Amino acid sequence: MTSFLNVSEQRQRNFAAISSLLIGTTLMFFKFWAYNLTGSEAIRSDAFESIVNVFTAGFAIFVIYYAAKPADTDHPYGHGKVEYFSAAFEGGLISFAALYIIIEGIRALLGDHKLKNLDSGLNITFAAGVVNLLLGWFLIHMGKKNKSSALRASGHHVISDFVTSAGVVLGLVIVKLTNIFWIDAAVAIFVGLYLAYTGIRLARESIGGLLDAEDINLLKELAEVFQKSMIPGIIQLHHVKIIRSGFYHHIDAHVVLPEFWDVAHVHEKVNEFENKVIKNYHFNGEMNFHMDPCRRVYCKFCNLENCSLRQEEFKEKMQVNISQLRSRDEPKEFLK
Repeated sequence: MTSFLNVSEQRQRNFAAISSLLIGTTLMFFKFWAYNLTGSEAIRSDAFESIVNVFTAGFAIFVIYYAAKPADTDHPYGHGKVEYFSAAFEGGLISFAALYIIIEGIRALLGDHKLKNLDSGLNITFAAGVVNLLLGWFLIHMGKKNKSSALRASGHHVISDFVTSAGVVLGLVIVKLTNIFWIDAAVAIFVGLYLAYTGIRLARESIGGLLDAEDINLLKELAEVFQKSMIPGIIQLHHVKIIRSGFYHHIDAHVVLPEFWDVAHVHEKVNEFENKVIKNYHFNGEMNFHMDPCRRVYCKFCNLENCSLRQEEFKEKMQVNISQLRSRDEPKEFLK
């Protein structure tokens, strides 16, 4: 299994990234236009988040190109981890923008604040929010389809931009109906706090990816793939670890095999199992196995035919589950 994307996947990634940059830049100008029309702090906070969108979309183009490079002698696991740097960079920019928005919102809240041309500002902001929602869905879809953490992170950020736009529109509608102008500044502060939460969460998730923190959802998916890919003689798996490098995953695992298999047969069967796993797995990757002999204690779970060492009749296949995969040793409770 190769560690690089095919031409079609790379083109789709590039198209999504460039589309995000062009659309984000256009929306940024429209939002600042709406701010100039209205003088609204809430709309300005939304516009400043668009600046972050543009910077991160531009950075994502480089990241997607670099992450697609195949493994080499200097980077034996490929270049995919750079996508986590992209997401961390995006989270940092969002947090910085949030701090600025909160400070400016407090200043406006304490000052004499008036608004104008609210109808035009509302229409522009609402339209920009809808476009961001559609763009966010598109980026998340393309990120999942092409196994890109950078695109998925950008998609979630763009959708959060829609949420802030919706909040801005709602706040300005209330201002329009009540003529209570300080609500505009309060909405800007709320937008800043929401963006700070989004940025910190995104950065934390990215750091987890860089440090290969355990991902329970990924292990659940892998357990299902193992179960689906089982062949006679692959008895049990445990102590499973995953190194994530963007769209390419390196999986380490201990596998229990019949103790009488010779090296050549082990090589053949393990390769067959690995190929089935990678074929059924959502990501590209490779597997590295540590072989454990069955020691004749798994007989009732082993469906291998014509085993001369069998001590007990086969009863049922052992179901793969999370507790087995996470166990550092062979889970003795399953042998009782």
